[in-house]
Amino acid sequence: MTTPQTHSPTLLKPIKPVGIVGYGAYVPRYRLPAKEVARVWTGKSTGLPIKEKAVPGLDEDVITMSIEAARNAMLRAQIDPTELRAVWVGSESHPYAVKPTSTIVAEAIGAVPNTQGADFEFACKAGTEAMVAAMGIVGSGMGHYAMAIGMDTAQGKPGDALEYTAGAGGGAYIIGPADESLALINASYSYVTDTPDFWRREYQKYPEHGMRFTGEPAYFKHISEAATHLMEANGTTAKDYKWAVFHQPNTKFPQKVAGQLGFSAEQIAPGLLVHTIGNTYAGAAMIGLTATLDIAQPGDRILVVSFGSGAGSDAFDITVTDKVTERQGRAMKTQDYIARRTEIDYATYVRYRGKLAMK
Repeated sequence: MTTPQTHSPTLLKPIKPVGIVGYGAYVPRYRLPAKEVARVWTGKSTGLPIKEKAVPGLDEDVITMSIEAARNAMLRAQIDPTELRAVWVGSESHPYAVKPTSTIVAEAIGAVPNTQGADFEFACKAGTEAMVAAMGIVGSGMGHYAMAIGMDTAQGKPGDALEYTAGAGGGAYIIGPADESLALINASYSYVTDTPDFWRREYQKYPEHGMRFTGEPAYFKHISEAATHLMEANGTTAKDYKWAVFHQPNTKFPQKVAGQLGFSAEQIAPGLLVHTIGNTYAGAAMIGLTATLDIAQPGDRILVVSFGSGAGSDAFDITVTDKVTERQGRAMKTQDYIARRTEIDYATYVRYRGKLAMK
């Protein structure tokens, strides 16, 4: 008979230890400079929130990008895809209103038919939501491996502030037994409230945001509460972590919340990608973690905290194992995707993103 572990009742901690067996990222090659958006809408080139953002090509969407990230995760894990008991995709820009993204991804990587598929939605934390669920299915013994993906394409009304920062990309993670993992997930904690800071009703093309709620009580409260509760339950502080990854809607928010929690600029540097690829929504914390794992060393401890409007945060305490070194080089690294860029102008961006109504 298995004896349940004793831990804080608020922590999400499976009975069987789990971790990350494989991970992978994907970022489209096209880049729209922030100064190009400003040229069209304001004529100003100073005080811009980011340098540039990633834009999907005409033949790219959440499905194709998820497949690329999933294949990278499989390369690192080197497992049989038929052993995946779940393939879950978190996004707020699924290509179909009625047709799952997950089944197409599962088919493309060879995981069908004996697997569980589902699409997750929770704004920008849909990806980490899928990770928590994957921890549960593996940690309960229902499956040996489960895949969680966070991926999004750019959404932003023409001329809106989101046009500067709404990027594209994300990450995929294969969750499996601790003894096979390149990084152990020690525990997770989720903090959720009904906070109306960001929304998009059915049939609306672009999301709306309640400007005055965006920072407080949305982003800062939820990330701070999730991180603080997790660290208090684990008996840790900022100094116990080598790296920290926070959701990055812009460059200022993650730097500010990091400082409030006691983390330095150096601790968050590897995962702070928003200035070059934009806010990847459901993929933001996911891809920030891939970039951090790309450079992490055995023994490094990582704090990851996502944020999703509506609103909620998932926090993870992760410890890197000695298996990370070999697996880092098995697939394309996040910074390699970022370096692989083709600059486009605003007119090309409008065509690629279908912003011109033709009927």
